Amino acid sequence: MSVVALLLAAGRGRRLGRGVPKAFVSLAGRPVVAHALEALLAVPEIDLVLPVLGSGELAQWPQVIGANCPNPRIGAPVAGGAERQDSVRAGMQALPPGAEIVAVHDAARALVRPESVARVVAAARAHGAAILAAPARDTIKRVDGDRIAATPPRSECWAAQTPQVFRVDLLREGLAKALAENFLGTDDAELVERLGVPVRVVEGDSDNLKLTHAQDLVLAEHLLAERAKAAT
Repeated sequence: MSVVALLLAAGRGRRLGRGVPKAFVSLAGRPVVAHALEALLAVPEIDLVLPVLGSGELAQWPQVIGANCPNPRIGAPVAGGAERQDSVRAGMQALPPGAEIVAVHDAARALVRPESVARVVAAARAHGAAILAAPARDTIKRVDGDRIAATPPRSECWAAQTPQVFRVDLLREGLAKALAENFLGTDDAELVERLGVPVRVVEGDSDNLKLTHAQDLVLAEHLLAERAKAAT
């Protein structure tokens, strides 16, 4: 086993306002997590996908994978934790022996393109750590309270996406350091950055959006419909 993807689907998604966990909200007639799973399975370089779910959703997983069950490339679901970082740690503990590269992907990024996943996996294989990201379209302001503290050059600003892909030993070390120092990162790359390890950036797609608000679902359904038209 070489490349394992952790599919993080334990978030509650309260800002979506749908009354169910974000990963299980319907998107174009299927749960959000099913779209993300399909994209990861379309990448031949990924040997195994391990879903990390909320403990209350473990029993629903067979319904999500449906016709994909049984599939040797889909592992048994793992119960996540209270914080995203806890869910990543739980997924890492469930990695099979021989896993060398781990790709961490948020189920909420249901529109990720398989070809982009393949590119970031290749970069991590070559360099040890890589993430998908998109160049900032807007001018970014660093704010202190209600005042602008700095305006970094827009050319230096990128919006991080997932998957974020690492050698297994690097992410394990980053998680251990964060736990020892009671540090909670905003993404997985930050944990590896704190080790002094350079993380490569691979340009992703602008439509690899993170589903957070109700209007994001509307946009995502439109983008999926446009993709379907283009494929016919």
